[in-house]
Amino acid sequence: MIDDWIGEKIGLDAGAVLTRDELDAYQVESLRRTIKLAKSKSAWYHTHLSGIDPDRDIRGLADLKKLPFMDAEDLMRDGARMLCAPASSISRIVTLPTSGTTGAPKRVFFTSEDQELMIDYIHHGLRVMVCSGEAFLILMPCERPGSVGDLVRIGLERLGVRAVAFGMPPADGSRDGEVLALIREVGASSLLAGPSTIQRLARCGTAGMAGCRAHRLAPMPLKTMLLSSEYVPPEMRIWIEGLWGLKVFEHYGMTEMGLGGAMACETRKGYHPREADLIFEIVDPKTGVPLPEGAWGEIVFTTLTRKAMPFIRYRTGDISRWIPGDCPCGSILHRLDRVRDRSMRKGIQ
Repeated sequence: MIDDWIGEKIGLDAGAVLTRDELDAYQVESLRRTIKLAKSKSAWYHTHLSGIDPDRDIRGLADLKKLPFMDAEDLMRDGARMLCAPASSISRIVTLPTSGTTGAPKRVFFTSEDQELMIDYIHHGLRVMVCSGEAFLILMPCERPGSVGDLVRIGLERLGVRAVAFGMPPADGSRDGEVLALIREVGASSLLAGPSTIQRLARCGTAGMAGCRAHRLAPMPLKTMLLSSEYVPPEMRIWIEGLWGLKVFEHYGMTEMGLGGAMACETRKGYHPREADLIFEIVDPKTGVPLPEGAWGEIVFTTLTRKAMPFIRYRTGDISRWIPGDCPCGSILHRLDRVRDRSMRKGIQ
C-alpha cells in the first residue's frame, strides 16, 4: 500500500501504521519549512509572502488560507525570480508553451533531488499495476535525460520491471502499427500513454485502419494501462477497457507539481495524492474560499519538498473534489475525484 511509502518518507518507524494526524502534522511542519526557504532564497517570494511569519501564522492546515495564491501568469512573468537554488544545481528546465498569450512561456526548474522525487513516486506508485519481471511500454517523451519518460523508466527499473522506452508516437498515426507490434513482441503487460494516443492505437488495432490490418485480430498481452497528461472522458476509459479487456488506471499531475500528483489505487475509486510531497486544496474558482469535502471546485496545490522552485498555493484551473468517506483500499490518504476538463469550470455552482 502506498501508505507504507508515505509513512517511510515522513519518518515513521518501519512497520508503523500511518495515521491522518501524523500526516497532517508533517504537512504543517513541512509547509513552514517551505515558506522559510522560499522567503529566504527567492526575491519574488520575499515580496509575495511579506508579512507572513510561518512559525506564528501556520498552526494548522486551515491556516493555508492566510497565504496568497499564485498562478500561471506569475510563473510566466516572474519565474526566474522564484528560484530558490543556485544555477549550478539546476539539472533540468522544462519550458511549457502557453495558449492564448504572446507573453513568455512558463519555465519550471528542477534540481536532481527534485527529479528524484518523481522517480521514487513511480517506483512505489506503479506497484499497483505492474510487477517485477514484467515489461512496461512507455509512450511518452523519453529521449532527453530527465524527461518524463526517462524518469518513469528509471523508477520502473528500480521496481525490477523491464521498461521499454518507445517515446511519443507521431500524432499522424504513421508508427501506430509499429507500436502495436512492439506490445506483442516484448509481451508488455502494461503501458503509459496519453488518452489520445491510446484512442488512436485502439482504433488502429481493432478497426483495421491502413497499415494496421495485420494487427486487427491478434490478442493483446496488456493487463493494465496508465493514462496521463490529458483529460480522460469516462466513456473513453470504459471503451478502452471493454475493447482490450484490461484495467485502466488514471494519473493526475502537471509539470509544476514535479510531474506526479495523484494516482488511482487498486480500487480505482479516486486518486490518492502523494501527500508527503504535496498539499492539495479545493477552492471556489470565483472567491478562492476553501470548499468542504464533496464540493466541486478548483485544485490548488503547494509543494513541500521541491528545492529549485517551490510552488505555494498554485491555482491549476483544473476542477475536482474530495470524495467523501474512506477508500475501500484502506488508505488514510485523501481521495481526489476524476479531474474535469477546464472547460467545465464555468459550470461549477
